[in-house]
Amino acid sequence: MGQWSAAGALMGALMMGQAQARTLDTAFGNVEVEGTPERVVTLYEGALDASMAAGIVPLGAVSTRGGTDVADYITAYFDDERPAMVGVVREINIEAVLAQQPDLILTGPQLPEEQYQLLSRIAPTVVPPGQDLAADNWEAEARLFGEALDCEEAIEEAIDAVETRIATLAEQIEQAHPGQSAFVVRWMPGGPMVMSKELIATGLLERVGLEVSDAGLIKEGSAHSDALSLENLSMIDGDWLFLATLNEDGEAALDAARQSAAFTRLNVVQNDHVVPVNGQLWSSASGPLAAQAILDDIENALLP
Repeated sequence: MGQWSAAGALMGALMMGQAQARTLDTAFGNVEVEGTPERVVTLYEGALDASMAAGIVPLGAVSTRGGTDVADYITAYFDDERPAMVGVVREINIEAVLAQQPDLILTGPQLPEEQYQLLSRIAPTVVPPGQDLAADNWEAEARLFGEALDCEEAIEEAIDAVETRIATLAEQIEQAHPGQSAFVVRWMPGGPMVMSKELIATGLLERVGLEVSDAGLIKEGSAHSDALSLENLSMIDGDWLFLATLNEDGEAALDAARQSAAFTRLNVVQNDHVVPVNGQLWSSASGPLAAQAILDDIENALLP
């Protein structure tokens, strides 16, 4: 009787494991993931975001663009546990990844095949299929990562929470600022770059009711324009200007520009509708937690 019970329990466990096995459609073909991964490494900001939204602190992560750690907005979700830094998005330390002994690796859609081949020898590696630039790409990526993590329900709840908040803010902004326009600009040492209307931040601005413009300066498929000269700043003079910097160099360049007549004579400056935002969040982050942080900035600016 005891032997049959043990055998039955073993068979049940095996069947459960098989039921939880998932075949994921990734950039490099089908990837099999079994059960609920316990040792996760994320090599992309959107993967870290999705993992944290699912309540999983990865063992390893990469630093955000322009920084030496993860983006500031995500640190609010850490307790005592923090992931080890295993490189930057474009320069992954394969040995550091291996040292974490992961059972799942989540990466960004631009991962080179050479790196994929190395990483996939360590653990199942999930690379989102490539997509044309679009403001809602983050949702499909988050769902794929949620499926890989065996946390689909948590990810759907996080996306639904974003949708609910967008609807609420859209009603409020329609009352407060009907029909107003906005530019999102990242200020770099070489000058300001207008950000595409197909990014998560600009997409959220449009969905809450602002008309986002790129002034016709961005080539199709590009995330931003070339740097503008100060003489051409009038091209980004809308009702609102969300002004992002990535690091201290960008801040210094922006501080210098603020002293120029070309900047101070903009209507948006004179109306005090320039909104400083974190470029690591507004131009590099992705995922449901990033969306909530961007909506925080929008709400604080437009509905103080």
